[in-house]
Amino acid sequence: MSATILQITSTEEKTFQNQDALPPLPCPDLSKTLQKYLDSVRPHVSDEEYQQTTEIVQEFASNAGARLHRLLEEKAKNENNWLEKWWEDLAYLETRSPCAPMINTGGEGPYYRHYWPAKVGTQIERCAMCLYYTLEFWQFLRRETLRSQTNRNGQSLCMNQYHTIFTTCRIPGTKKDHLLYYFKTESEGETPRHILVLCHGRMFTMGITDDTDELITAPEMQKQLQIIYDKCIKEAVGPSVGILTAHDRTSWAKYYKELLAIHPGNFQTLELIQKSVMTVSLDEDCPQDTSELFQKAIAGDPTNRWFDKSINLISFKNGLFGSNLDHSPSDGMTTVHMTYYVDCRVKESKGKWTGNMTVRDLEPPKEITLHLNESIYQGIEDARKIYLNTAKTVKCNILWYDKYGRTFLRSFNLHPDTHVQLALQYVYYRLNGKPAPTYETATIRVFWHGRTETIRSCSMEAVKWCQAMLDPKVSKAEKLNLMLAAAQKHNTLRSEAQNLEGCDRHLLALYVLARDNGEDIPAIFTDPAFIKSGGGGNFYLSTSFLGYTTAQGGTLPMVKDGYGIFYHIEEGLIYVFASSFKDSDSTDCEKFNSLLTEVFNEMKDLLEIHTKVAHL
Repeated sequence: MSATILQITSTEEKTFQNQDALPPLPCPDLSKTLQKYLDSVRPHVSDEEYQQTTEIVQEFASNAGARLHRLLEEKAKNENNWLEKWWEDLAYLETRSPCAPMINTGGEGPYYRHYWPAKVGTQIERCAMCLYYTLEFWQFLRRETLRSQTNRNGQSLCMNQYHTIFTTCRIPGTKKDHLLYYFKTESEGETPRHILVLCHGRMFTMGITDDTDELITAPEMQKQLQIIYDKCIKEAVGPSVGILTAHDRTSWAKYYKELLAIHPGNFQTLELIQKSVMTVSLDEDCPQDTSELFQKAIAGDPTNRWFDKSINLISFKNGLFGSNLDHSPSDGMTTVHMTYYVDCRVKESKGKWTGNMTVRDLEPPKEITLHLNESIYQGIEDARKIYLNTAKTVKCNILWYDKYGRTFLRSFNLHPDTHVQLALQYVYYRLNGKPAPTYETATIRVFWHGRTETIRSCSMEAVKWCQAMLDPKVSKAEKLNLMLAAAQKHNTLRSEAQNLEGCDRHLLALYVLARDNGEDIPAIFTDPAFIKSGGGGNFYLSTSFLGYTTAQGGTLPMVKDGYGIFYHIEEGLIYVFASSFKDSDSTDCEKFNSLLTEVFNEMKDLLEIHTKVAHL
């Protein structure tokens, strides 16, 4: 058996066996939340503004905040996760703006780094292998053999997002969307066993298992994909109905209802789309480098997309791969785990199929169509224009920094993620002369159905270090000491956020309670300092650390004049994805990454002042 399969699977424990033993999401302490909020505000306001905000927070703590917090405590007594539904609704499902390209996540297949460099003529063969390995991961979940995860302290992590990564679809609503989950483990019952293949604006369903519930082989998948591709090349381009999923959500809901009303057959067709395990897009584009690959994955040609699906594998004509995912059912690390598995399998096989070469006579893929009218055709064109108008403003840039990585940083007892976060703060400060309200993702999967909390990375310690780095009068030794102090602060912030001891999710809950109870929105949420510090989705640096594997993804900035920064760290490499908007007068992700290279070098010079640094 494959060494990779042996490493990530288990015959002794089941994937979801620890779910019921996970602790419920705790209710944070109000005074600690408010102090942490004030600490995060301080770098972004004047002394006078800070005093005003302090008074607003004190008043909130004594009155509305205390009352709302008591309501939250009562809710937390009766629910395993008081945040889950609120977060899903406010962060995703109530959003009325288009999901693509602004909200969906994009990724690359790292396989080009070894056995699958760009090469025209390899698309279908490679796609079949990539699809097969991806569906192996699906099968591990179906059979509950994927090893249940723990953190480095040995605590079990919630695996619920692995239950929603496949066979999930977002359904548009007039005021709020909802998610449909179709995946079931073998112990739970039957589950859909087909994928959706999109090619030249047309749609096909393709079975993925045989009569014994085993996956059909990669050569068999290749034959099926080739049938689809050959048919589409020879015949007319389809209507690209999936582009409707790029419309604003309320408009898409209107067209969705209209599709259901046009013809009774549309219900069954939409169900086939929604129930598909995943989608595969056979694209004609040929990305020339990694920056362009991300550009096309996040904001590329929408002809072959159904943006509401939880997984969309994009197979480019030159044999490269990308992905586009609806963010609402799961966070990025589940996809990182899956992508890294596929990467390891491609490496193991040296890019060539080594299994059974027999190709059985299988039922061919079936083309599916929707009955359309003039209104729907117009909706498709309108959605295409809206999408392309946004897509043309998107800029992505990739930095491969290979002068050091995890090994070098660990030799100084430094947390690699902290090092990068400080570098991002410094780059932004140098470019703008002020600190950036910063969002870094922290996982809270130690709790039942836990997803994320915000690490507000911009601390006063980080600001003091940035200022010192720009002051020629400050010695290198002092700059190093300030950097280490800022690093210690960030380590603390990370640790606290992973235990839901940040401030953003707690404040969100109090805001929702006030809103849903018909109360006046408390002044803490209308105070200018709330926005200035990043509240309400106004973080100018939206960042996420994707771990130590080869898998990489990213999203667009939260705000027009912001950046989306996602990175992973290998033993001798720091890989950074940066995004910005071309119509912003103050941001340029290419310039940001160029300066980031200089900053990494500068920080390396500081560290090498001493050969040993106290453990952080």
